[in-house]
Amino acid sequence: MTLLLRARARRALAGLFLLLAATACTTGPSLENQGEVTAPPGDSKELTIGSAGFTESDLLAQMYALLLERAGYSADIISVTNREIYEPALESGQIDVVPEYAATFADWLNAKANGADAAPVGSPDLAATMKALRALAAPRGLMVLDPGRAVDQNAFAVAASYAKEHGLKTLSDLGRAKLPVRIAAGDECVQRPYCAPGLKKTYGIDIVAVDPKGVGTTQAKQAVQNGQDQMVLTTTTDATLDQFGLVLLADDKKLQNADYVVPVVNRARAGSAGVRDALGRLNTVLTTADLASMNEQVDSWRRLPEDVARTYLESKKLIPKG
Repeated sequence: MTLLLRARARRALAGLFLLLAATACTTGPSLENQGEVTAPPGDSKELTIGSAGFTESDLLAQMYALLLERAGYSADIISVTNREIYEPALESGQIDVVPEYAATFADWLNAKANGADAAPVGSPDLAATMKALRALAAPRGLMVLDPGRAVDQNAFAVAASYAKEHGLKTLSDLGRAKLPVRIAAGDECVQRPYCAPGLKKTYGIDIVAVDPKGVGTTQAKQAVQNGQDQMVLTTTTDATLDQFGLVLLADDKKLQNADYVVPVVNRARAGSAGVRDALGRLNTVLTTADLASMNEQVDSWRRLPEDVARTYLESKKLIPKG
């Protein structure tokens, strides 16, 4: 069966999978009883890759599957949109591999282990974030593979005309300009340290209001395009900014956390050197700009994620054509 057909077949079983995953959450061994991980990493030849159900995650899952198949593994894909479901399923071995984001996943595991009020462990420092993430993942039977060059961080965009008028290339430039700024973002921007409070504290930007139009939504971008707002909260892999005449301002003081793309695997099933080497081949080529371009091909050009992923890997000579 081809990768595409297998992926579609697996998605058809998503409802059953969710039920099984939920059961695993209540009947599996507790973290306290797992003890120190001493068994050698596993090397199952039949692997299930989880996608979080949005375009970028689908693309990464497809690339992982193609690279693993190239290395001699059988790889199926299943879409599970809820981290509260797919992370326990990853621990239990119902899912073997997922694409994740270093700082976000570190903070999620930290909250799971130490409570919702635990101090964040994700930070702009990639090395420190990876150290904390791996320490939290290991007792759960998870292995976090090396990050590559691609990062999907929060980012801020303004109208290109606005940037040209005021000489803006960085967030520091905007702070020095002392301009009043309405920001189109989610409701949480008012309180989140990476958003309005961080922009004020780190850059001295005069945030006069938060317009609750969502993160990177069409409505939010249109509000900046038409001048209703001056800045929009989006992500570094947003490929639609040109369509709205928007440009990103560089986070030159590193306010945002190190949300580099990292594969996370179930150690007992997919912790082998074979899996690490297969997925590691992506690290030397995949960039943030590459991810943005592929997102655009799926979201704007209506290409299938599996076709975009295959074309990209072929272009980088990571898999053979055909």
